Amino acid sequence: MPSRPHLPRPHRHDVLIGLGGLLGGVMMWVLGLHNNPSYYGTPRWLGLVALFVVSAAELVRRSRPLIGLGVGTAALAVDVLSGGLAATMLMYSDLIYAAVMHSGPVAARRIPRICWLLSGLATVVPLAIYNDPLALLAGAFVAVLTVTPAWTGSVVRNHREEAQAARLEAERVALLAELDRREAVASERSRMARELHDMVANHLSAIAIHSSAALSLKDPVATDEALGVIRENSVRGLTEMRRLIGLLRDPGDTSEPVATSTLDALDTLLEQARTNARPGGQDIVLCDERPDGAAPLPAPVELAAYRIVQESLTNALKHAAPGRVDVTLAHRADGPLEVSVISPYGDREGPRAPGSGTGLIGMRERVSLLGGTLDAGPVSGPGGTVWQVRATLPLDDESAQSMSTQPVP
Repeated sequence: MPSRPHLPRPHRHDVLIGLGGLLGGVMMWVLGLHNNPSYYGTPRWLGLVALFVVSAAELVRRSRPLIGLGVGTAALAVDVLSGGLAATMLMYSDLIYAAVMHSGPVAARRIPRICWLLSGLATVVPLAIYNDPLALLAGAFVAVLTVTPAWTGSVVRNHREEAQAARLEAERVALLAELDRREAVASERSRMARELHDMVANHLSAIAIHSSAALSLKDPVATDEALGVIRENSVRGLTEMRRLIGLLRDPGDTSEPVATSTLDALDTLLEQARTNARPGGQDIVLCDERPDGAAPLPAPVELAAYRIVQESLTNALKHAAPGRVDVTLAHRADGPLEVSVISPYGDREGPRAPGSGTGLIGMRERVSLLGGTLDAGPVSGPGGTVWQVRATLPLDDESAQSMSTQPVP
């Protein structure tokens, strides 16, 4: 069988209002304190019934406000015909207030208009029937009984809705701020991971490669040479690590200028890569096709190009077969900067140093921040299969500004 709808328990304040009005009305009825004589021979005891009905309607003033108002209106009519009790009228005014406060938005708008209409009718009709200015008091009494609580309920409801809207807006702003904070933290962590990888990974890779060679070779001269490379890379890696840690500890310290990697330092980077390469390994060649006297590149573009070449050379030292490694920079007029690093692919049993695969991810993130493209993978060439990294970095101001807003060591 279908279950009956469950009425919620009345609020404690509603119970107190109903009981207080009921007790006050009973005392008035016992003492004979009626507002007016009864009309059309209506017995006085019906006013007591109307009082009980209005008191019961107070119990549903929050849960069923329109039902309570309708029942209270009928009871008020009986109360007026039987002589009228002030307690009944006061509770009826409270029912109007509660209906405006707790009903739906449509009813909350219509109830005050209906009260104004009833007040107007209560003013015009008695005046037209009795043609006595004292009849205007009936309209004023109806206005006090109905319009005043309806208007008060509208004002309080509007203030509550505005306060609720303000709270929701504050919560929305706080949520957006928290999302922005999390996004900023994630972006900063990604940037730190890229910089840490690009600045230190090549040194550690060279240390791993040459330490393996030192362990496998029995030639004291080759071992000494490998140990020298290991020491040089460990010192450089430690220096760059200290610099990065210093930036993270005190990012606002501007007492010491921070060097930014640019393409002017490519010769030093390539020389370092040649030093890190094993004997008989890779022969690194730079082909700079940029025109002489060209305008300087945006700093974010130069940094991204430098890091792409750096990571590509690190991967070549770890993975590439012996042979020539071509590094090419090309910049046509009004066009993007193109960076290409081609290394021999060959048949390899595995990398000469362990890797996590985050280098390609970092390169793609850098290129994506500038709105460019990156292709990395094996390509068939005239001399066999090669591994090619090809990046296209646009030079427009919008892309450069989007990355230049991030502090980059």
